[in-house]
Amino acid sequence: MKLGEVFPNVTVKTTQGELSIHDYFGEGWGIFFTHPADYTPVCTTELSMVQKMAPEFAKRNVKMIALSCNSVVDHEGWAEDIKAFGKLQEVSYPIIEDTSRDLAVQFGMLDPDEKDAAGLPLTARAVFIVGPDKKLKLSLLYPATTGRNFDEIIRVVDSLQLTAHKKVATPANWQQGGDCMVLPSVKGEECTKLFPKMRIEQVPSGKEYMRFTPQPE
Repeated sequence: MKLGEVFPNVTVKTTQGELSIHDYFGEGWGIFFTHPADYTPVCTTELSMVQKMAPEFAKRNVKMIALSCNSVVDHEGWAEDIKAFGKLQEVSYPIIEDTSRDLAVQFGMLDPDEKDAAGLPLTARAVFIVGPDKKLKLSLLYPATTGRNFDEIIRVVDSLQLTAHKKVATPANWQQGGDCMVLPSVKGEECTKLFPKMRIEQVPSGKEYMRFTPQPE
């Protein structure tokens, strides 16, 4: 999938029944994230962490949905391990069944270097962030052997939501509340009006493009 494309509105079987992706995400933001298999160690730490961070995602109007290439029955049993490992009361987000790997293939989520017991490629650790317009805003693809940093996913959600409505970009290692950069397309009076506290960092070229501003409200 390419950034800016409409995320497929597939109908899926999940631990919360059959649902369509667009209806589930509703009017807010959505994160679709995939896992190599049930009852695997790295995946168990990841799904546990997602549940622990559920209040942070909810504050940002983000709904989560996971996919693993096993059945709903397997997912339900695995959820008990996830809850026990994380000392959790519940796994509140749905987990999609994909025993045929049709969705994994459709979304290009297979890791050719990592195989399961049957010799089939494992599903890579993909993250797709979908905006309220149902278009893909960001994608990340990790190999099966590397667990995701969900603090980073929160960070990029903050950046995406900010820059969707404000004429700024976020610099390297930006964190919520940090200085932002004024978009190059903002010039003249508009720049002065929108960013009265803007500062320009001087560079040897003499070009005044390193324009910083406090994070807009």
